[in-house]
Amino acid sequence: MSRKDQIRNAYKVTGTHAGFYDGMMTYSTAAGKAICRLVWNMDREKNLRYIEKALSGVPEDFKGKLLEVPVGTGVLTMPVYRDLPDADITCLDYSADMLSEAGKKAESLGIRNVTFLQGDVGALPFEDGSFDIVLSMNGFHAFPDKEAAYRETLRVLRPGGIFCGCFYIEGGCSRTDWFVNHLYVPRGFFTPPFETKKSLRDCLAGMYRDVKVTSVEGMGCFKCRKKA
Repeated sequence: MSRKDQIRNAYKVTGTHAGFYDGMMTYSTAAGKAICRLVWNMDREKNLRYIEKALSGVPEDFKGKLLEVPVGTGVLTMPVYRDLPDADITCLDYSADMLSEAGKKAESLGIRNVTFLQGDVGALPFEDGSFDIVLSMNGFHAFPDKEAAYRETLRVLRPGGIFCGCFYIEGGCSRTDWFVNHLYVPRGFFTPPFETKKSLRDCLAGMYRDVKVTSVEGMGCFKCRKKA
């Protein structure tokens, strides 16, 4: 199954009666579609495109060790993990409620090769070089200590391993910037400072090689490889 089909399956698994967060992430509910259009200036095609870019660092036949942080509700990644039965996957999140939701999705999809763990991205409970891939989707814009998050995700990745994912970046969409600064930050959903597309590229280039940064509206997508 192609990655695009896996993502589309995430939309089908979620359904039109999903909760607010899952509906927004998958563009699958009326409320979710409204938020995507109003805040993020995204239609279904743009939503699909940025998720596909964020997951591009995970091979469709991956069989190694992967860490996802934060996993959130797992709505976007559990349908992908279902097609990676030989991978060893660890999903970490600070929120016990998010982990519970992700665990339920894994169970409903019959996934048996994922371990769920509560923890802090700024102090990951893993040895150096533990993972072949570190995936981070929609997390860095919320992390209060971004320097620690960058440092820890780099530390637990093996030399030559892939760091990939996505998060909000400033300057990609003025409408999104306004909502982030006037709504998301005051309510504690997002935590400044935020990267721009250029600052993200420069930041990753200082730690990784083969850095690729793209964007879809206000979402920055990245893929890079740890230096040997």
